Amino acid sequence: MFIAALFIIARSWKEPRCPSTEEWIQKMYIYIMEYYSAIRNNEFMKFLDKWMELENIILSETWTPAHGLMPTFTMKGLPTSVKSLRKCPYRHKLKNPKTKEQIENLLRNGMNKELRDRLCCRMTFGTAGLRSAMGAGFCYINDLTVIQSTQGMYKYLERCFSDFKQRGFVVGYDTRGQVTSSCSSQRLAKLTAAVLLAKDVPVYLFSRYVPTPFVVYWETGAQITSPHDKEILKCIEECVEPWNDSWNDNLVDTSPLKKDPLQDICKKYMEDLKKICFYRDLNSKTTLKFVHTSFHGVGHDYVQLAFQVFGFKPPIPVPEQKDPDPDFSTVKCPNPEEGESVLELSLRLAEKENARIVLATDPDADRLAVAELQENGHWKVFTGNELAALFGWWMFDCWKKNKPNADVKNVYMLATTVSSKILKAIALKEGFHFEETLPGFKWIGSRIKDLLGHGKEVLFAFEESIGFLCGTSVLDKDGVSAAVVVAEMASFLETRKVTLKEQLAKVYEIYGYHMSKTSYFLCYDPPTIKSIFERIRNFESPNEYPKFCGAFAILHVRDITTGYDSSQPNKKSVLPVSKNSQMITFTFQNGCVATLRTSGTEPKIKYYAEMCASPGQSDTTFLEEELKKLIDALIENFLEPSKNALVWRSV
Repeated sequence: MFIAALFIIARSWKEPRCPSTEEWIQKMYIYIMEYYSAIRNNEFMKFLDKWMELENIILSETWTPAHGLMPTFTMKGLPTSVKSLRKCPYRHKLKNPKTKEQIENLLRNGMNKELRDRLCCRMTFGTAGLRSAMGAGFCYINDLTVIQSTQGMYKYLERCFSDFKQRGFVVGYDTRGQVTSSCSSQRLAKLTAAVLLAKDVPVYLFSRYVPTPFVVYWETGAQITSPHDKEILKCIEECVEPWNDSWNDNLVDTSPLKKDPLQDICKKYMEDLKKICFYRDLNSKTTLKFVHTSFHGVGHDYVQLAFQVFGFKPPIPVPEQKDPDPDFSTVKCPNPEEGESVLELSLRLAEKENARIVLATDPDADRLAVAELQENGHWKVFTGNELAALFGWWMFDCWKKNKPNADVKNVYMLATTVSSKILKAIALKEGFHFEETLPGFKWIGSRIKDLLGHGKEVLFAFEESIGFLCGTSVLDKDGVSAAVVVAEMASFLETRKVTLKEQLAKVYEIYGYHMSKTSYFLCYDPPTIKSIFERIRNFESPNEYPKFCGAFAILHVRDITTGYDSSQPNKKSVLPVSKNSQMITFTFQNGCVATLRTSGTEPKIKYYAEMCASPGQSDTTFLEEELKKLIDALIENFLEPSKNALVWRSV
């Protein structure tokens, strides 16, 4: 980005018909020399701050030879206004007038800080792929950043695979969009396809929306992990100017290299679902009713088909939320993880239809929330960790019944390290293997692929943020299959007069109660976040972690950011080091495990805490009280919300 920025500065300077003065040229020479010095000393942001202070520099994506969102540097007084800048011969027609309008408004209103924020950083790969809001700027998802990302992908894949142009590239999209940016997932998918088709790469572009987050998958079928993500970002930086025909989305309609895989893939996926369906006859006879909401996203049609495959009658859809709506007009937050507050329409419809189970897939249908009506008329909304306990019990129980002679030591289940340890407890008692990964399903998918390659059988994997994978037909969390598996589980339990909540209690009685709490604070100041974690690493003296959190004694500390783990003989973490994020885990003497970490995509400090009791320890009131006290101590002693101006979670 910075090299491109310098190129445009030089171009503006040499342009004979642009207004210029000797004084301005002299200043430009000085600034460019300072620019090179800053680059050498890795102090570009310091240089940019000085430039903005001295000349009220304005960053704009609007006027580039690339017809896109590449930054153009203009000086206050040269041109003197947006109007005069439009007369400059190097100003070309922008491909997206809506993003141009966003930048012009910021420019016109002198909102330099926001312009700097938008244009001086680029999207990076977090725990869930390239994620950002739609809008103008390099840190947002828009026409140009998607073209740049695709060009970088092409360059990297061409290096990695000599037969890339024979293999091809798959492009899927969901139903999100933003009117103010003239941006939609479908539009971005077409631009992605156009970049590759222009390079004679076969593209398998789904003709309709599908359950798909904005992530990149490798040839393994799992999300990319390091070093692929870093290398792709390098390639993106080398390909910031759109190539010829990268904007030509007409290629999607005219190129013989474009294929539509929708029907074939959908058919194969539904066929694969049969592998995790164990009671189809029972499903067809159940009296249970299910309500499903797709939260204005892509899930409706696919969940309906999945229920058909399992022998169920169709679930009852929430009519107001059944069809795609990029504005998510009926919910404050389109995230079923937020619980009962966002499930209002689903719960009221279920009560009206006498349905006991509500299934909610998020907008891209890769996550699932579940609610069950209790005898007292209240709804129980299960946490991700509670659902994982049920899934773990169910998938292993079904495996045992269907493969009574199979070797249990060949079986695996996985979870991210911030998720409940309930699968570990089940594995210890039943004899199969359990493994932890770093947060993010990209790590789970990658590890599953390795295990399958060694002949192992993976039954289930999850992350606490209601992301579940039953079986291994796909190597990512999947709300569609999870929804229909819950339905089968509930139908099976109904024949035994047992509810999901009652079965959860039985799982905990057998394997030990696991009480967990997850939440977060908002913090918009990165230095504050860093200082919070650095204070923990140097709590009472340099390089010394805390031994107590309030009254609670700490048994072990693991710091994924630095690679330290006091529980290991060599004091090194078994999990990979992740220097680009903050994550510290505490194991307490009372059996609690708590983690503090930063979000990979949002300005959040998250905390995860769980009381892991031994089987037979059934005083749930004591466990809940102990967990609450520990969380309060964790917040007060380590996060210090008042001192650090942290914003409490609002929902």
